[in-house]
Amino acid sequence: MAKQAEVKELLDAGVHFGHLTRRWNPNMAPYIYMERNGIHIINLYKTAAKLDEATQALTKIAASGRKILFVATKKQAKEIVAEQASKANQPYITERWPGGMLTNFVTIRRSVKKMAAVDRMKKDGSFDTLSKKEKLQINRMRAKLEKNLGSISDMTRLPGALFVVDIIKENIAVKEAQKLNIPVFAMVDTNSDPREVDYVIPANDDASKSINKVITHVADSIVEGLEKREDQKKEEAAKKEAEKKAKEEAKLEEAKKAEENKKAEEKKKAEDTKKAEEEALAKKTADKETKTADKPKSEDKKEASAKSEDKAKAKKSKS
Repeated sequence: MAKQAEVKELLDAGVHFGHLTRRWNPNMAPYIYMERNGIHIINLYKTAAKLDEATQALTKIAASGRKILFVATKKQAKEIVAEQASKANQPYITERWPGGMLTNFVTIRRSVKKMAAVDRMKKDGSFDTLSKKEKLQINRMRAKLEKNLGSISDMTRLPGALFVVDIIKENIAVKEAQKLNIPVFAMVDTNSDPREVDYVIPANDDASKSINKVITHVADSIVEGLEKREDQKKEEAAKKEAEKKAKEEAKLEEAKKAEENKKAEEKKKAEDTKKAEEEALAKKTADKETKTADKPKSEDKKEASAKSEDKAKAKKSKS
């Protein structure tokens, strides 16, 4: 499980410093602890709880295989977000938000594919056949696309969530996500409206130290989700392998039984044939013995008949 946010470390990072009280948004009242020297102080216990809630949700999204798109174009957040998003292998926008990035994603994907097409041209040698002017134009186009869209080149479908630093500055991105029902996670300062966000992390979104602390926790939770996904894949692969092995073993066992049954049938057939032959031989022998026993009786009858005839002849001659 990702490390839970500690109030002390949030305090050390200056996460609790809000904006001037005159610039506050009343909807942030539940997250404000007090006012000090004309500045609102954020309740860090609520920040820690909300950060943990957000990181748990992000872990689940990452584990499902969906991407989390980071958006932070303000100067003090750019490098931090680019570094942490890259660490978590997630897409990010740190330059100007391209209008229609989400609502017109198909067109944005076409622009990304243009970069890939230029790279292919350079690889297969067709780029070398172009004139100097054409090469210059294509290289400029490629550089511009790389600057604005290079970090989302691997994002082949809409993200599973948006993580924003400063929802006022990135209001267009937030609006596009809302239109598409994409959940929005954000660092929300005391001058912002938390109702625009699905997962509010009340925090100082102006100081780089504060941004770094929150974004690091977020990135770590995403990495944890990705590790869980890898573990799930390994488990599924192992399960499939076990099922495959079990099927093969069952098949072999079935074949073995079939072979045994075949041999048993052949043995029984051979035994039945032998028995039938023995019975036939016994019958033949018995018939032969019967004939032999009947033969003397027949001869006795013939002899008696001959004697009777002789007697009859003798009697006739006397008379």
